[in-house]
Amino acid sequence: MALLSNNNPSKPHHLPFQSKVSKPKLVTSSLSHSKSPIPSIRLTSTPTGSKEVITSNPDKTIRSLCRFGQLDEAIEVFTSSKYHKFEEETYISLIKLCRVQRAVPQGCRVYARIISLEKHINLPIGNCLLHMLMWFEKLLTARIVFDKMTERDVFSWNVIISGYGKAGFLDEAVDLYQRMLWVCVKPDIYTFAGVLRCCGGLPDLRRGKEVHAHVYRFGYGSEVDLSNALITMYGKCGNLVSARRVFDGMPVRDCISWNAMITGYFENYKNDEGIELFLTMVGLSLEPSLFALTSVISHCLLGLGKALHGYTIKTGFALDVTVCNSLIKMYSTSNQMDEAEKVFSRIKDRELISWTSMISGYEQNGSPEKALELFQRMEYNNVTPDEATLASVLAACACLGRLDIGIRLHKLAKRKGLETSRTVANSLIDLYAKSQCIDKAVEVFKRVPNKDVIFFGTLISGFNINRRNLDALRFFRDMHQYVQPNDVTFMAVLASCADLSAAMCGKEIHARALRVGLGLNGSLANSILDMYAKCARMDDAWSQFRIMHGWHDVVSWNIMIMGYASLGDATQAIKLFDKMIKHARVRPDEVTFVSLLHACSCSGMVSKGREYFSIMTQKYSIVPNVRHYACMVHLLCRAGLFDEVQKFIEEMPIEPDHAVWGALLDGCRIHGRFELGELAAKFLFELAPDNVGYLLLYCKFYADLGRWDGVDRVRKLMRDKGIETNPGCSWIEVKGSIHAFLTQDNSHAQIKEIQTVLNGLYERIRLNGFDPVGNGCEKDNVFCGHSERLALAFGLINSIPGTPIKVTKNLYMCQECHRFVKLVTLFVRREIVVRDTENFHQFRDGECCCGS
Repeated sequence: MALLSNNNPSKPHHLPFQSKVSKPKLVTSSLSHSKSPIPSIRLTSTPTGSKEVITSNPDKTIRSLCRFGQLDEAIEVFTSSKYHKFEEETYISLIKLCRVQRAVPQGCRVYARIISLEKHINLPIGNCLLHMLMWFEKLLTARIVFDKMTERDVFSWNVIISGYGKAGFLDEAVDLYQRMLWVCVKPDIYTFAGVLRCCGGLPDLRRGKEVHAHVYRFGYGSEVDLSNALITMYGKCGNLVSARRVFDGMPVRDCISWNAMITGYFENYKNDEGIELFLTMVGLSLEPSLFALTSVISHCLLGLGKALHGYTIKTGFALDVTVCNSLIKMYSTSNQMDEAEKVFSRIKDRELISWTSMISGYEQNGSPEKALELFQRMEYNNVTPDEATLASVLAACACLGRLDIGIRLHKLAKRKGLETSRTVANSLIDLYAKSQCIDKAVEVFKRVPNKDVIFFGTLISGFNINRRNLDALRFFRDMHQYVQPNDVTFMAVLASCADLSAAMCGKEIHARALRVGLGLNGSLANSILDMYAKCARMDDAWSQFRIMHGWHDVVSWNIMIMGYASLGDATQAIKLFDKMIKHARVRPDEVTFVSLLHACSCSGMVSKGREYFSIMTQKYSIVPNVRHYACMVHLLCRAGLFDEVQKFIEEMPIEPDHAVWGALLDGCRIHGRFELGELAAKFLFELAPDNVGYLLLYCKFYADLGRWDGVDRVRKLMRDKGIETNPGCSWIEVKGSIHAFLTQDNSHAQIKEIQTVLNGLYERIRLNGFDPVGNGCEKDNVFCGHSERLALAFGLINSIPGTPIKVTKNLYMCQECHRFVKLVTLFVRREIVVRDTENFHQFRDGECCCGS
């Protein structure tokens, strides 16, 4: 290292071991451009072989070196002068230079020297050390210095309070402020600014108000900077009334004041107020902050958003990528993806959030395929996705059924440690549920720590999608140990109750919703109504409908109309429709007419069905969709009007889909029209070759016509394609518990009693000339399973005599079972309701509401 010397070096120390140690060389250099000479330095060797710098005045040398920014040389002198007691000014010079040059190792050496030599630290050196150590983010070391200081002024307290606040120890920072007041140190403007930031960060409104009072007590109430800090603090604490009071009371406001108030509104989801204040600010020709501008753009409507887009171009803000991201979000929210694409294409240096905003926009606006394409472009550009990106892409995969991409993204999420993050995990559960991989969804669910209500809601909805309704009820009961269900969760589990026709469970869940203050109106109220209607509990449905008085929307009316339509009560369905349009003055929608046409079909009201199909277009300007055409085909087929059906299908303005051909096939089954049914099946399996429901309908078509060779042929086709049908399963709810029965299942605890009751019923029915377990019944077993008979017998054993028995099954009800249940109602004198995959069958006194 180069050492500096003047022309008069000081006399060297005598060395005790001259013979063993070589004499060191003296290296000099001059500073011709300096205004003052640097004192001499002489290097000698010690007995241990180390080097020691001897100067005429180390303090002056170090200070001179510090003035010229030569930190390494200054530190060399500092460390070599082991026994010299340095002056205060020397320490301060070294500490300041270490801070300016961010020289952490050197600064720590100076600190260590001071701490080793000084039991207490005076004010000037202490403040310098505090400032340096906070600059180096050495909070604990700074606290040691603070505690060793014999005297502290307001600067000392400000530095330590600010340091604790920046390190995230907000409570401790506010406590230090209280200690400062106790020792009678008067706070200044910087103290209050730091403490108010801490109160807002906690947030702690009570202590924030105390500091507000101190601001006025110490005479800083008119300071603009502190008023701005108060507005920010109140905004972060959610007290916008106080924030606005401070804002309105300011005699002078700067741009920061306006931006702080606008930010407070948006942070507390008061978007309208924030936009209004923003427009006032711009009208006064004040420049908004980047946060305020992006907040307004992200939350405003399309008209204002376009105007702000122009404003950003005019003011140059449009070059900022953050503003562009907000514009993308605004256009995406307004379903203006073409405009969003233009903004995206103009961004030169795209951030991850730019890609994510576009992908999310495509997914939310019904273009999941574009979302996947853009994600592939993003990967090609070596942009690493975050959890928000993965969640959006997984949602797109769920929409498109792209399980293959979803599995790849799942592996990526695992590698990045994002599998258990809330958004990614929830999207994975939704993807697996919609891809018929509900067990994988359960695996993801179990790995998530601290599950919230959203996870339970998604999984319960997944069980419902996969017809695992008993699991949905089980998980709903388990979730009470962890979280309180919300309206979405209630809606999902009520859908499962409806699918199981579990009215008692549904009633219990309805009561729970009321206890937590939900279910009186809105979507949840309609879900409760739908549950009762699908459980054929129309009295309970009417009670719920009346409770909803004043909240009825078209969905409520549609549920009631469809409830009666499903039970084959077209008269009541039509009365409700008339009341809906004449008294309630609710305009019907396309679902209303699907319900009406279904009701007319079940009741054979052909002329009324034609009338509704006509007025739907002429009076209400509703363009019929394939569901309406399928209902009309079903209506005409059930009435046996096949010539009209063929003409109707030929004149359809849209291409018939699988629903239309399925309705025709079912009508041919009912009336035994083999040739036309074969034609319908041909078109049907071109459109939906792997649809299990239609394959079973095809089996049923052949079976009802007695063509068992055709049944065998369809079954072989299903085996060749690897298509498996669910085993026949029926459910019955007795005394609030749901009991499930599988085909040929002998595991139930009461199976002996059930078989005894069934055998008794079979004997009585044989006396009427019908064999309920004959050859036709055995062959029907391939698509029916007859599991409803077990559930029916269980209901007869365990329910109160005279009460209705309600059974739900997962497959079609075959003709043999249909006839069997009709005859049973003659003997037991009870109403029996069986709901299969297509219809409600309400049996009473030997008749069924379906007319079969």
